[in-house]
Amino acid sequence: MRVLLSTYESRGDVQPLVALGLAMESMGVEALVSAPTDAEFVELLGREGLPLAPAFMPVRQWIEQAKQSGLRLPQLAGKMVPAQYEAIATAAEGCDAIVATGLFPSVAAAQSVAEKLGIHFSWAAFWPLMVPSPHHPPMKYPGWPHPPYLTDHLALWEFNAQAKNALFGAAVNTHRLSIGLPRVDNVRDHVFTRRPWLASDPVLGPWRPTELTDAVQTGAWIRPDTRPLPAELEAFLKAGAPPVYIGFGSMAMLDADDPARVAIEAVRAQGRRVILARGWADLAPIDDWDDCFAVGEVNQQALFARVAAVVHHGGAGTTTAAARAGAPQVVVPQVADQPYWAGRVTALGIGAAHDGAVPRTGSLSAPLRTVLTADTRERAFAIAETIRSNGAVVTAEMLVAAIRAGGQ
Repeated sequence: MRVLLSTYESRGDVQPLVALGLAMESMGVEALVSAPTDAEFVELLGREGLPLAPAFMPVRQWIEQAKQSGLRLPQLAGKMVPAQYEAIATAAEGCDAIVATGLFPSVAAAQSVAEKLGIHFSWAAFWPLMVPSPHHPPMKYPGWPHPPYLTDHLALWEFNAQAKNALFGAAVNTHRLSIGLPRVDNVRDHVFTRRPWLASDPVLGPWRPTELTDAVQTGAWIRPDTRPLPAELEAFLKAGAPPVYIGFGSMAMLDADDPARVAIEAVRAQGRRVILARGWADLAPIDDWDDCFAVGEVNQQALFARVAAVVHHGGAGTTTAAARAGAPQVVVPQVADQPYWAGRVTALGIGAAHDGAVPRTGSLSAPLRTVLTADTRERAFAIAETIRSNGAVVTAEMLVAAIRAGGQ
């Protein structure tokens, strides 16, 4: 049995597929990952021993080209769908199933490959608001703000389907017709399917059943990480009180004025030391003081268990990792799912949301004070005990059963 795991996005989408791939291989199923060939993903997959089937282009290169082109989303989708289809079709030879996540045009391409080959297809989301439900509104798309007169969730989901058709319908259907597949009227529902997987933790990102979909909440796909921390980082941790971790992952933080300085000064004002994660924002120490230590890619599972708090952008992976470690969180949400996770962290009492996407020294002070209290830490410890770690294994078992049954 052979399975292709496909994504085109940042680390927050690649890393869960690695977790699922490792779970598949532990069951004797061959897994390969179709992902962008950015250096960090090549290194991740190589370290875990999972084969990489290259996507059509490194994602950071695509982002830069998209910015320079001046093209709008429908035109960009028109370029991505056929390019990703070719890459995924090549990788899917001999596969029994495709599991896809990431940007919509990439998922649509993966779905078309599976349909053309006649193999099982599953789409996975990492947060509930991606899946149609009367219990929550959909995410807004650029150029398609929700009309103020629409407040009913079902009406907003109908509007969401219209937006998806307007943004991606031409690209998806033009390509489908070119490869001999029929046109679809509702590209969202066709690509996302009736039975998507929701790979989020039931406590952090709960799902309420609905007749709109047969979504299955699997739990978060977490890759067990047993790597030791670097010796220099170990020495820094042991040299004083637990520091505050600052990292914004794949967010470039272009709208923020010197985000490293802002965050470091805000943490120092609380009398705390700092661990600074470079990330796509390329954060770096602002001086040579010995209270700040910079890291690259590191075992977050081990590190977060030893910090006073985690200041981050609110990606699903980082939020889950901090919650599992019992680390209080300050979320500075930027885009997409990040405001949702900021709200969940606040609602659960395990952290606080920053007001807006642009951090300033003063604006970080209040949420930092909140998360550095004993009450928040005790609550974070309590919630940590409830976070499931077997989501990838549960999903792997479901996928094998679906392939053997020959159904969705």
